[in-house]
Amino acid sequence: MAEENIIFVGKKPTMNYVLAIVTQFNNDEVNRIVIKARGKAISKAVDIAEITKHKFVQAIEYEGIKLDTEVLEGEKGPSNVSSIEIVLKK
Repeated sequence: MAEENIIFVGKKPTMNYVLAIVTQFNNDEVNRIVIKARGKAISKAVDIAEITKHKFVQAIEYEGIKLDTEVLEGEKGPSNVSSIEIVLKK
């Protein structure tokens, strides 16, 4: 199996991420893509997965969704940040 493809969701427009995923799935060697996001980007990650699945690559399915809490060190000490991992497979 090829190395796992990971998309980290940040501040770029949603369609940039969708296009990146569609492009990777068009490569025959890619069968799984992991979408990762933290904090406020979680809802965008869900949107990206749904848009990709329903509008562009109907052949994909959700292999798994993992929710977690990460402790990040900030200026005011440690803070908990929610995170999500969405695994899409062909």
